[in-house]
Amino acid sequence: MSEGPTVYVDADACPVKDEVVRVAERHGLPVVFVANGGLRPSRDPMIRNVVVSGKFDAADDWIAENAKPNDVAVTADVPLAARLVPVGVHVLGPTGRPFTPDTIGMAVAMRNLGQHLRETGESKGYNAAFTPRDRSAFLGALDQAVRRAKKAASGL
Repeated sequence: MSEGPTVYVDADACPVKDEVVRVAERHGLPVVFVANGGLRPSRDPMIRNVVVSGKFDAADDWIAENAKPNDVAVTADVPLAARLVPVGVHVLGPTGRPFTPDTIGMAVAMRNLGQHLRETGESKGYNAAFTPRDRSAFLGALDQAVRRAKKAASGL
């Protein structure tokens, strides 16, 4: 793998794997898909699949242990984002939503509130459908995050 940023993907149920590969390929960055299983093999030497155990949060733990400052991570998992942001990882959700030092506290609070409302029966917890607009927003946000990560990793 290269000395520049690596793109880590929390790949279980990630709807933007193809988009990640497209953007990373354009920038010459390696991609690591991490999941409990179900990953398509790739002949591309810049793509690595890591299959972890079925243990709860095994993929999250693997990413948190391997990601370093100025890497890029794609996850919808707010607790994982909360582990990566303080390390200096550029984190995006699959809709292009960035998790930053300024936004991660509110994201964690909203996630915890939503979990509480689901547990108490106040909310059914339906997730909005993933739309073409989400995919487009993600592509733009990932390209920007990769550019920031590359610039920061090069010391500029």
